[in-house]
Amino acid sequence: MMNKEEFVTLYEKFLEGNCTAEEIEMLQSHHDEEIRFAEALPDPADTKRLYLVLKEKLRNSIPDQEVFAKKRSLHWLKIAAIFLVILSAAIYVVFLQKTAVTKPVDVVKTKTSKIIPGGNKAYLTTADGNVITLDGLKNGRLSAQNGIDINKVKDGLLQYSKIADLGANNNAVDYHTITIPRGGQYQLVLSDGTKVWLNSSSTLRYPVNFTKNERMVQLTGEAYFEVAKDRTKPFRVNVNDLDVKVLGTHFNIMAYKDENAIKTTLLEGSVQLTAHNKKVMLKPGEQGKLGYGSETIDVTQVDAEEAVAWKEGYFVFDNEDIHTIMKRISRWYDVEVVFPPNFKRANFGGTVSRFKDVAQVLKSLELTGSVHFEIKERRIIVKP
Repeated sequence: MMNKEEFVTLYEKFLEGNCTAEEIEMLQSHHDEEIRFAEALPDPADTKRLYLVLKEKLRNSIPDQEVFAKKRSLHWLKIAAIFLVILSAAIYVVFLQKTAVTKPVDVVKTKTSKIIPGGNKAYLTTADGNVITLDGLKNGRLSAQNGIDINKVKDGLLQYSKIADLGANNNAVDYHTITIPRGGQYQLVLSDGTKVWLNSSSTLRYPVNFTKNERMVQLTGEAYFEVAKDRTKPFRVNVNDLDVKVLGTHFNIMAYKDENAIKTTLLEGSVQLTAHNKKVMLKPGEQGKLGYGSETIDVTQVDAEEAVAWKEGYFVFDNEDIHTIMKRISRWYDVEVVFPPNFKRANFGGTVSRFKDVAQVLKSLELTGSVHFEIKERRIIVKP
């Protein structure tokens, strides 16, 4: 069986696409061998199930949704491979601890019950000020107004569908606002067919029916858009000092007020960013970054699919600062994070499922040995 160093070296080669068929078989055999040791882990069934799911995706590289049909298979290979490295390292550490006959140490101490991940939660505020709690609400029609049918299609999806054309002379515009709390997420289909995925701590204000010469929505927080094409009506997203204008395209906007910048990442098509009377155009794979207090939009080449990993159910950390990582964990698990004074900053990389108990996510970060955590109630204390 390969030792740890050989295993990591071979996986890095795999991620670069340079593995031979024999080397890939060696990696798979190594995982099959290691999964025997997983039986001794606290939740062996869950560990084994995760391994089998990721292994299947590595084998087939088949997207489980229609989105990103062109690029998703390569992205799945990258996500699954990185996550398997993390999982393998965790199993490896447990195995070494057991062979050394040392008493296991639980570095993540939980004083209460598990802190479970977020889910489909949202509040809809209608034009007349009524607030509807969508999670737990029975599927079906909520109302019909201005020629639009409003339905909760399923858990986590609200859809606006045009049922009548009221004509160009109709100027009545009613606005709805969907609010996603901490620990929540939700999907929305606007009346023009535009699809929106909303992340935790986000708000979107939009017209029930787009009746004017443009389609305008207002966002705080984070959302991924798949804009329905309509050359006669450009689609615009207003985010604080930034205006995003498109005709039909796929992009992600991250605009949390506790972050240091608004980031717009383009996956498909083109978008025009405008701020302080300055305009830039983004191409697929580019990210426009507008720092709070800045008047300049910086454009860089990025892995665009990493920016939307959250909607696919993953945290993807690409050499990110621990403070940034913990903000994302705090929003999704609805927990408070406490850092000690003068905490030394550290960067991390890797991919972790957003649907794990928070203690398991933290353990994956602890594998580096540079950071530790303690959980008290709904508070996570970061320790060196």
